[in-house]
Amino acid sequence: MTWVKKVVEGLINQYGTNNPYEIAAAKKIYVFEKDLHPEILGFYKYIRRNQFIYINSNLENFLKLFTVSHELGHSELHPRVNTPFLRANTFFSVDKIEVQANTFAVELLIPDSVIHKNYHSSIYELAAMQGVPQEMVHLKKF
Repeated sequence: MTWVKKVVEGLINQYGTNNPYEIAAAKKIYVFEKDLHPEILGFYKYIRRNQFIYINSNLENFLKLFTVSHELGHSELHPRVNTPFLRANTFFSVDKIEVQANTFAVELLIPDSVIHKNYHSSIYELAAMQGVPQEMVHLKKF
């Protein structure tokens, strides 16, 4: 099990949910939707002990869910680092902190419990149901 997956499992156990909006609210991380440039999905900011997640209000709901999960990953894994804008092309990023945030989002949205409950579904079907882009499925650790 990777350390990122352990962090995610700890959050799910602590807050009793894998919903990134509920976890962010419980942790007093402010989530805002803004009309951002079409290439920008979202970003995370840390300012004077306050944490903010901004997501593009023009995104489809499944992509908003993934973006909030990704940015929540930054807040947990890299809390004092202001991250660059999450762009559509960062799905393929090799940058270490972006891969970690993507892994966090995948593990949050497709926890092992969801796989066990839906054992008849493929990982790609689960990804579609849980709001995970298919390009990210390879990050799921079994």
